[in-house]
Amino acid sequence: MVLDVVKVFLPLTVSFFLGIVLTPFLTDYLYKHEMWKKSAKTVAPDGRGTPIFNELHKERETKTPKMGGVIIWASATLTMLLVWLLARIFPGDLIRKLDFMSRGQTWLPLVALLVGAFVGLIDDWMEVRGIEGWAAGGLSLRKRIFVVAVVGLFAALWFYFKLEVVTTTLPFFGTVYLGAFFVPFFVLVTVAVYSGGVIDGIDGLAGGIFSIIFSAYAVIAFYQSQINLAAFCAVIVGGLLAFLWFNIPPARFYMSETGSMALTLTLAVVAFMADSVADGQGIAVLPVIAFPLVATTLSNIIQLSSKRLRNGKKVFLVAPLHHHFEALGWPAAKVTMRYWVIGVVCAVMGLIVAMVG
Repeated sequence: MVLDVVKVFLPLTVSFFLGIVLTPFLTDYLYKHEMWKKSAKTVAPDGRGTPIFNELHKERETKTPKMGGVIIWASATLTMLLVWLLARIFPGDLIRKLDFMSRGQTWLPLVALLVGAFVGLIDDWMEVRGIEGWAAGGLSLRKRIFVVAVVGLFAALWFYFKLEVVTTTLPFFGTVYLGAFFVPFFVLVTVAVYSGGVIDGIDGLAGGIFSIIFSAYAVIAFYQSQINLAAFCAVIVGGLLAFLWFNIPPARFYMSETGSMALTLTLAVVAFMADSVADGQGIAVLPVIAFPLVATTLSNIIQLSSKRLRNGKKVFLVAPLHHHFEALGWPAAKVTMRYWVIGVVCAVMGLIVAMVG
């Protein structure tokens, strides 16, 4: 039991300090090469202008670098590799037991993390620099969703054929058989979780919320005796906390797509790992634990639907929801910290359901 606790918390600590050490090098590169938007966002997904958003974020959008999410996945991945290498260089019983790189629990979420990070990094690079033959502005939403769906499909097929998962679990109701429909269900959940990445819009907001969510899943995995998965979630939390150290107002950089795509893809896989694979309710409690992401996504959907169906009339002053609160006059720091409070409460509620249901 004590060794299991150390196995979870030690990687978190190492990942945090690695992120702190890596940040000055990344920051130097980002500022030296001016890796930020050259103009503020001017068009919403429906093609209309965004005057309120521009008024709120014009200065920050064009003077703060993107790609800060590199700190999250780089520190987490390097920590995993470091522990794995130590277990092979010093094959003692203690070091070997601390190694949490395993085919059964961490390979798939690690692949999701790295694929999301790579594709997101390409999108960020294109947005601020452009690639020869491509216009600056990044990958279109349709292309990004396609990539997410493909990754989700690969993971779904792995669960379906390799792990033989064909069910999901509902708290207080038990197992629900899905059969072959498990595959499209997995893809749908993955795309839905990815949509929550739009929460990356205020200094410290996304980093804090994702830290809370992955901490909750670390607890769930530990409760399920999936110690390697718990350590994996914890190592991501360590990277997130290192990122958050430099992202709290005023942000030194933004998480951007390389962070949000990596985290949302990984979260989807982790939630399924904590579901039928471990006789848990990882998927059912996801909307509860990740409620801030759900609310943010829904605010976008409601806003776009209202404008299309009601001749341009809006429900919110501006979407996503956190920008609506800013437009009401709330200081950005207040919005962020209240989101954190709600995030903690929702995570606790989700943990209760996951352990009692």
